[in-house]
Amino acid sequence: MEGRMTSGTFSKPAARRDGPAAFSPLYRQIRDLLVQALDQGEWKPGESIPSEIDLAARFQVSQGTVRKAIDELAAEHILIRRQGKGTFVATHQEALVRFRFLRLVSQGGELVPGHSEILACRKVRASAEMARELGLHPGDGLVYIRRLLSFKGKPTVVDDIYLPASLFKGLNLQILKENEGPLYWLFEARFGVSMVRADEKIRAVAACTEIGQLLGVESGHPVLRVDRVSYTYGDRAVELRYGHYVTEEYYYRNALI
Repeated sequence: MEGRMTSGTFSKPAARRDGPAAFSPLYRQIRDLLVQALDQGEWKPGESIPSEIDLAARFQVSQGTVRKAIDELAAEHILIRRQGKGTFVATHQEALVRFRFLRLVSQGGELVPGHSEILACRKVRASAEMARELGLHPGDGLVYIRRLLSFKGKPTVVDDIYLPASLFKGLNLQILKENEGPLYWLFEARFGVSMVRADEKIRAVAACTEIGQLLGVESGHPVLRVDRVSYTYGDRAVELRYGHYVTEEYYYRNALI
């Protein structure tokens, strides 16, 4: 009979001093151990992970328990199953993952290819708000990026992006301008930081003069403000993003599950 998993071995559930023993389903423990291995770089984005049989032997559990853990990670787009080939670590090179973070769609519901232009990249210091969102200390170093996204030749999104400088050492304007893929793919391929989920807050605001000029609208024009915190494995915040969107021709689509 399968027991409680602790770092790949079994142990009895730990008794809590303030009440009954804490309990986590075994497949969730296996899921967490797989995420821990991903976080430690055991399997890189795009690489295959061991088979369910091999993982079951490694963790001393049934193949069904491993399958349920992998199913959950696949549902979260952390892993990707490929029929007849195995299970792979998700990468932002794949459209399934890449477009999960692009929420703008045309009025007909189609994703529209966009053009990304990097306008600025420099080192800044974290404000109190930024530090709180990223789990840092006020004054810690950040890499600031400003990006303009255009769709069908029309400026549509201005992104102001803040990244912990300690995780993105060497990131500069030249690297960003030479990058031909998605930003998140650059982050995972060059800096080993995988964005696996994000929380967003959305509200309507009036465009300031600077944002209006970049988006080709008048100051005071209504735009959608999207504040995003992106997380890597282990729910560690690694990106803070403030986006301003012109949405006359687009919807910001989200799925509620």
